[in-house]
Amino acid sequence: MNRVRLGLAVAVLSIATALAPTAFAQSEGGPSAGAAPAPPPARATCNDCGVVQSIRYVEEQGEASGVGAVAGGVLGGVLGHQIGSGRGNTVATIAGAGAGAYAGHQIEKNRNKKTYWSVAIRMDNGRTRNFTYSSKPAVNEGERVKLVDGGKRLALLN
Repeated sequence: MNRVRLGLAVAVLSIATALAPTAFAQSEGGPSAGAAPAPPPARATCNDCGVVQSIRYVEEQGEASGVGAVAGGVLGGVLGHQIGSGRGNTVATIAGAGAGAYAGHQIEKNRNKKTYWSVAIRMDNGRTRNFTYSSKPAVNEGERVKLVDGGKRLALLN
């Protein structure tokens, strides 16, 4: 009978030893099997914060009013008239006026050309806002920014 009790005591002691590390980890606040990891701390909402989605350099072709074409046509006609005599003079005058009008039109369009930087920012509230700047902003795509002065400037956030 003592052998039976001794065998039973050894079995109980073996089971207790095997379960001890698990019980200790649970009592010390360690992770238990199947427990979900704690969620990350919530970030404070910022109405003027977001992530830069894209930065593009934009060139818009300028509008021509026709003044350049007229001025160029007159100037080209005068210069063309200085070449040759007779029929050659007439052809040179017409060709000079046409070439001058085209050149004047293109010059006026280039003079009125607009260039700017377009920046799209995905705000924390989910909306995308677009801003334009005359010079390249000091931010890159993927960086977190805060709008300063209603978007006139951008500040980097860490």
